This record gives sequence, structure tokens and C-alpha cells, in this order.
Amino acid sequence: MPAKRIDGVAVAKEIREEVGRDAAVLIARGVVPGLTVVLVGDDPASAVYVSSKEKACVAAGMKGETIRLPADTPQAALLALIDKLNADDTVHGILVQMPVPKHIDPQSVILRIAPEKDVDGFHPVNVGRVWIGESTGFAPCTPAGVMVLLERAGVSVAGQDVVVLGRSTIVGKPMTSLLVNASATVTVCHSRTKDLASHTRRADVIIAAIGKPEFLTADMVKPGAVVIDVGINRVVDPSTPKGYRIVGDVAFGPVSEVASQITPVPGGVGPMTIAMLLKNTVRAAEQRA
Repeated sequence: MPAKRIDGVAVAKEIREEVGRDAAVLIARGVVPGLTVVLVGDDPASAVYVSSKEKACVAAGMKGETIRLPADTPQAALLALIDKLNADDTVHGILVQMPVPKHIDPQSVILRIAPEKDVDGFHPVNVGRVWIGESTGFAPCTPAGVMVLLERAGVSVAGQDVVVLGRSTIVGKPMTSLLVNASATVTVCHSRTKDLASHTRRADVIIAAIGKPEFLTADMVKPGAVVIDVGINRVVDPSTPKGYRIVGDVAFGPVSEVASQITPVPGGVGPMTIAMLLKNTVRAAEQRA
């Protein structure tokens, strides 16, 4: 029997509606949750993504602001802007869109954002808070979204063997923190893992975030496992109008015949990222109200 699809679009819609209701409560108290996104340069993909964040804020009744800076903006000027936003009580969340131009050190940018406004969840203070399960910490939006998808799909990870494919600071490592705190038994696999398939074949849940198109194949999955595909990869396909198609890190068709539940790409984890960003921003406003 083919796997049940976990509909990220539908769950993200639910989260946005919940965020809108929470924002309305704050607004009634005179607090308008505000997210400021800073975009340095004119990368087309980043510009589209930033625009969607601003629109999502407005749709939820929140204040969404985008500050666009030229690509040659000095690092000192960007850091000074962050200082100004840190001091602005109407700004509850700050996000500097990555990647930044090469002359700017991204870690310096992340460290400059006040932890209580770091709704992207990348500041070391939030990394630590999430690792120890401190409720005031902000988890990065993608792994946080994965946890919500699992929960709303009726999947409890407590006591389950979970394999995370990938060890990035954006997904793999924070994903591991969230899973451990949810009482899962977690194995993190990566490019140097020996006999990687031996780990995935015993997993009850697999979270693929390894950055390789259709890397996880059906023979690597235990029958009945739950598979969450975080990957977004562009592969050449002359048969399509654009000459390419978007696939995940999972060979969706074959794995769907083995797994019990699976997220599609697109339409799975992707829509959750902005939804969780809005949720983090409202939480930041609540914690400062």
C-alpha cells in the first residue's frame, strides 16, 4: 500500500491561522508583533523568499518590514543596522537573509542579533537553549517545522529509532536536539558514515537533509518507516518547460511504496519554514510583552 502523504501545505496553513489568532491577542493588548528582514544584495532567489516572508507577516496581522541594502554595504554598516534594530522595541524578530555577500562574515552577523530577537534560531544562545530543552529558546524554522509535521501526522518519536541524514547547523544538528528532547533514539549520518544504509534500514523515522537529489532509495528504508524529506534540489530535465525539476533527497516514488508516511517535494517541509518563522516571531513578542 503506498505511503500516506504528509501535507505540509495544509499543516502550514493551520500554523499560520494559529499565529494570526495569537497575534490578534497581542494586538488587542497594544503589541503588534514585528519581523524585520534585512536583505543585502540583489540575489533573485533571496528577493523572492524575502518578499514571501513580508507578505506572510501582513496576512497574519503582523508588522512585516524588509530593509534592502546594496551588495557593497560594509560589514560595519550592517552590524550598526542590527544594533539599531536590537534597540527598537517595535521589532520583535530580526532575520538577515543568507547568504550575505562574501565580504561579510555571516557568523559576525548572527552573533550581533540579540538572542531574544533571533527568530531564525542560529545564535549560539538559542542553540544552547534548544539543546537543553529551555522553552524560551528559538529553534531553527525548518527542523521545528519537521517536528510539527510529525506531531500532526500522529507520529510520536518517543522511544523510536530516528536517523537524521545530514549534520548541518541549519537542519541536521538542531533537528537532533529537538528529537533527543522528544525522547527519540537518534543516529546522525553524514558523508563519512560507514555503511550508511545499515543505519537507515533499522530506522522507524528517517529525516533526509543531506543535500543530494534522490539519495535515499527504497532499498535503504524499512517497511513501514516514516520518511521526512527536507531536501530541495534542482535536476536537469529537458522534458519540462523550464528544463529542470525540483526533487528532494528521497526517491519519492519508490520509497512511497515502502514507507507508511512520507513528505512530498515540493509541498512537504518547505511550506513549514515561513509558518514557523511567524510562530517564532509571535513567541518573541509574547516573551517581551
